[in-house]
Amino acid sequence: MFAAQNGLKGDPRLQAISEAIRVVPHFPKQGIMFQDITTLLLDPKAFKHTIDIFVDRYRDMNISVVAGVEARGFMFGAPIALAIGAKFVPLRKPRKLPGEVISESYELEYGTDCLEMHVGAVQSGERALIIDDLVATGGTLCAAIRLLERVGAKVAECACVIGLPEVKDKFKLLGTPLYVLVEPRMLEDCRLRSKLDSRRSADDFDLSG
Repeated sequence: MFAAQNGLKGDPRLQAISEAIRVVPHFPKQGIMFQDITTLLLDPKAFKHTIDIFVDRYRDMNISVVAGVEARGFMFGAPIALAIGAKFVPLRKPRKLPGEVISESYELEYGTDCLEMHVGAVQSGERALIIDDLVATGGTLCAAIRLLERVGAKVAECACVIGLPEVKDKFKLLGTPLYVLVEPRMLEDCRLRSKLDSRRSADDFDLSG
């Protein structure tokens, strides 16, 4: 579910998070409106809002493992894990981890991909939270759920900063709850915001004169 549907409707932090995300049109290919979270990371206040909302939600859920999906899931997962007193486990693409791994493949639009985790990183019976920056179809998160469940972990929830409108009614993935902060920004929203900021800057300049 989206945060605004779960007690945070009208919370100004959600607007600040959304506005800190940059839209890059036609990247990495034509027709894609890429949601660039690097600009969110450049905004300490908005980044802190993001982490704080997740920490408030998960600090009392007895989470012992926060699993971050490569690579942008690492940026959010690690500080969340530290704040709630859980260990952070990276779920990586093939041949990135040096030790013995367990793998889980998943389907892409064209072909397949794979997530890997170190053997022994997660113990049977542990409660896990999976973090990524964005959920579109849910395929990657489903692979992460299967990977953790294969070693006996209980995935309490999956959480993402951004969720496409298509997942708005997907409250669960493979029976696991899904929690999302904001919907994607549209290019038109960014342009409108830029115009408003420009007008405010011009007004401030006039007043200062």
